[in-house]
Amino acid sequence: MTPLPLSRAFTLIEPGPVVLVTTHDGTKPNIMTITWTMVRGFDASFALTTGPWNHSWGALRETGDCVLAIPTADMIDTVVGIGMCSGADTDKFARFGLTPLPAHHVRAPLIGECLANIECRVEEIVDRLNLVLLQGVDAHIDIDRKDTRLLHAVGDGTFIADGERFDRSAAMRGKLPAGL
Repeated sequence: MTPLPLSRAFTLIEPGPVVLVTTHDGTKPNIMTITWTMVRGFDASFALTTGPWNHSWGALRETGDCVLAIPTADMIDTVVGIGMCSGADTDKFARFGLTPLPAHHVRAPLIGECLANIECRVEEIVDRLNLVLLQGVDAHIDIDRKDTRLLHAVGDGTFIADGERFDRSAAMRGKLPAGL
């Protein structure tokens, strides 16, 4: 084994997929790219890491809702572009040609070009960890989307797209919730 600097260890277990998080502050919608997310359970509970350095932080805290929009590999330049500018001075929907669609249960919009959108309510914000705990309240998927490969950020400016899928669901049936 070759030594790896501890400062790069996170690139080995970087979570995924990359998500676009939409918010609405009561005046306008915004989008931020988030690469650190996790599933907390089979009941559509999630977590993400963000904080006051992101313009959307205020809307997320104040409204208590957001949408996790799931982009696909063909959207990589849009995903990076959204993450490289601020909603403080940029209408990201207009700049990147994205379509805001009305959500059913939250103020934040869905993104029409994404594979899927999950409407969420904020359950808790753990400030000292910059951790936002979310509960999904509705979900939508574009079943006609041609590219379904998800993006995973390595953390060093590179990304990996989903490739081959390995189905071991039969072997794992005893650990999976009914209906999966």
